[in-house]
Amino acid sequence: MARKKNKLELEYVERLIEPVFLVIKCLGGSATNAEIRDEIIETLRLSDEVVDEPHVGKAAQTELEYQLAWARTYLKNYGAIINTERGVWVITPAFADTVAVDGKEVIKTFLEKTGKSGGENGTTQDDDPSNDGVDPPEELEPWRIQIAEILHSMDPFAFERLSQLLLRECGFSQVTVTKKTGDGGIDGRGKLLINGIFSFNVAFQCKRFKGSVGAVEIRNFRGSLTTDREKGIFITTGSFTKAARDEASIAGKQQIDLIDGEEFINKLIEYRIGVKEKAVFEVDKEFFDKV
Repeated sequence: MARKKNKLELEYVERLIEPVFLVIKCLGGSATNAEIRDEIIETLRLSDEVVDEPHVGKAAQTELEYQLAWARTYLKNYGAIINTERGVWVITPAFADTVAVDGKEVIKTFLEKTGKSGGENGTTQDDDPSNDGVDPPEELEPWRIQIAEILHSMDPFAFERLSQLLLRECGFSQVTVTKKTGDGGIDGRGKLLINGIFSFNVAFQCKRFKGSVGAVEIRNFRGSLTTDREKGIFITTGSFTKAARDEASIAGKQQIDLIDGEEFINKLIEYRIGVKEKAVFEVDKEFFDKV
C-alpha cells in the first residue's frame, strides 16, 4: 500500500505550489530544480534547519527537495509548467499571463482529473507512487530509486571509477583516480578542455554517502587542493546542506563545483551509462471502446 501523506505534509506542498510558480515566472519563465530550490529558500526565508531536514524514504533528498518535486509535479499536471529533456521547467503558454495559482485548487483539479479522493487528506504521495496510479515526480521514478540504491551500495573505489568514467564522458581528459588509501581528500584529477582552447586542471572528491555533505567536508576538500588545480569538484551520492553550498561558492575562495546524487544520476542518464532506454506502450482503452 502507498503511504498516505498526513495533513501537515499536504499543507507543506500546498504552500509551496504558488511560490514555485511565481519563482519560475520571476526567473524569466524558466528555471532548473536548483534555481527553484535556492529562490524558494530566499523568498520564504527558510532556516538552515528546515532546508537541511532529510526526507525519510528511499529517495536521497531533503524533505524540502522532496516536497518541491511534488509541487512541480502538481503544477505540471495542472498544465501550468512543463519540463524539458534537460530538466528545465518552463511556464506553459496557457499560463504565461497568469499572475498566481492557488495550491489548493491545483491539487483539487489534479485529484478530479485522476478520479482520486486521496483519502482523508486528499493525496496519496509515496516514494513508490506506482502503487496508487499517480505519476510520480521524475526524481521518484522507481528506476531512479533503483539506481540510487545501487550507487549507495557500491564499493567506494568502484564509485570513484564510475565518477572517472562520467567525467570523461563530460569532456574531461587525463582523468586519473588516486589509490584506495586516498590523497589528502583528493580522489582523482583531470583536465577539462573548453572549445578546444581553454583548459582547467581539476581535482575531484567522491563521497558515497546517503546523507548530506556539510560545510566542513567542503572546507577540508578545498584545503587539500594544490595551487596547480584551478577547479575542484565534489561528487556525492547524497545531497549538500545549505551551508555546504554556501561554502562552495563563497567569495574570495577557490570555487568548488558540486554534483549531488540527483545530478549524478541525471548525467548517467544523459550519457547512457549503466542505463538502457526501453519503449513503454500505454493502452488507449477509449480507442477500443469506440471501435
